[in-house]
Amino acid sequence: MTERAYFGTDGIRGKANAFPMTAEIALKVGLAAGKLFMSRDDRRHLVVIGKDTRLSGYMIEPALVAGFAAMGMDVRTFGPVPTPGVAMMTRSMRADLGVMISASHNDYADNGIKLFGPDGYKLSDDIELEIERLMQQDLTDSLAAPAKLGRVKRIDDARHRYVEIIKAVFPKRLSLKGLKIAVDCANGAAYQVAPTALYELGADVFAVGVEPNGMNINAECGSTHPENVSAAVRRHGADVGIALDGDADRVIITDETGHVVDGDQLMALIGLDWHRRGRLSGGGIVATVMSNLGLERRLQAEGLTLERTKVGDRYVMERMREGGFNIGGEQSGHIILHDHATTGDGMMAALQVLAVLADSGKSMSQLARQFEPVPQILENVRHKGGKPLSDPAVKAAVADAEARLNGSGRIVVRASGTEPLIRVMAEGDDATLVKQVVSDISAAVRAVG
Repeated sequence: MTERAYFGTDGIRGKANAFPMTAEIALKVGLAAGKLFMSRDDRRHLVVIGKDTRLSGYMIEPALVAGFAAMGMDVRTFGPVPTPGVAMMTRSMRADLGVMISASHNDYADNGIKLFGPDGYKLSDDIELEIERLMQQDLTDSLAAPAKLGRVKRIDDARHRYVEIIKAVFPKRLSLKGLKIAVDCANGAAYQVAPTALYELGADVFAVGVEPNGMNINAECGSTHPENVSAAVRRHGADVGIALDGDADRVIITDETGHVVDGDQLMALIGLDWHRRGRLSGGGIVATVMSNLGLERRLQAEGLTLERTKVGDRYVMERMREGGFNIGGEQSGHIILHDHATTGDGMMAALQVLAVLADSGKSMSQLARQFEPVPQILENVRHKGGKPLSDPAVKAAVADAEARLNGSGRIVVRASGTEPLIRVMAEGDDATLVKQVVSDISAAVRAVG
């Protein structure tokens, strides 16, 4: 694939106010994407823009708006709203383009720009590369005439629209009445919509992570810190806990004891329930190379398949569309329910879990362990740049580890698409061996810097 200057595996991402996450680059994105989508025909064109609660959103948003308006695109801004809400409303408002300003689960110092096409799906690699090509050109001659500049408006009811959309997928025959639910909104994009949706569906809601100040998004809270919602569950005697990340496209659940239920178990819970009801399509589930081998074995026992892709929900979505699957996701809690959404949606997935909980009459702890996970270890090794995975010593360490596992497990070694990290994962039935091979590969990566 062509080397990318700006876009990674999930849009453009980086430290706020440093390349590539600067106001200048955001302006160029607006100009370039505006030119590309304006060139398709001569009607009025529309872009919708949402964001999470990061302080730097106040810098990135107006730069994007200026770029789009300068090209003649009308702009509608939503303010804080979950990433899946932007995808949904791009399609429902017949916009040409949707933009989400967020760095997802990263801390406040980072930010990012994600782009969605008019169908609500993330843009293809080819379109992102075309935007990059235009970003490096002088677009002065393409600027709109004064009378044709884009008009900009704020849509104040965007959050309410999203709440109604996600409530509509909860089975009408069920209610959350009588359920006590703790929800951690990570001081992020869902800080208003998640508690509102749960309350309106009948639950008693105990919300934490709902006081964003621009710098506390994901800070010791949310899906990357599930101990926060676990504590809230125990404190309030809740039946279940829901932890979202900063842009609410992923979810982690805890049971009534505070025990954490990861994305693999949630996909199994939803997928097997849908399979029993005849709702599961594609003959299985799509997940990434990081999903636990136990999930694969559990699905196989039911005559279902686990299709694996590269890490990144865009690759999961691509395979789902190719194979006609309607459930896919990642162990981290990115879960895509294609009957209802075009991207990962933490609240959508949580509501499907709650539907099983409400319908079964069982406790969350009884539902949480859908399969026995095999021992799995993931270590993130920070590096100073370059391509450590191309080093002969690292390659040799990986080959040696695979020989030692001898078919009784899996090894995945990959570079992060958003940070200078090498992610080393191994799993297998022998926990001691798994721990040792991860340690050996990580040591080889560190040795080459």
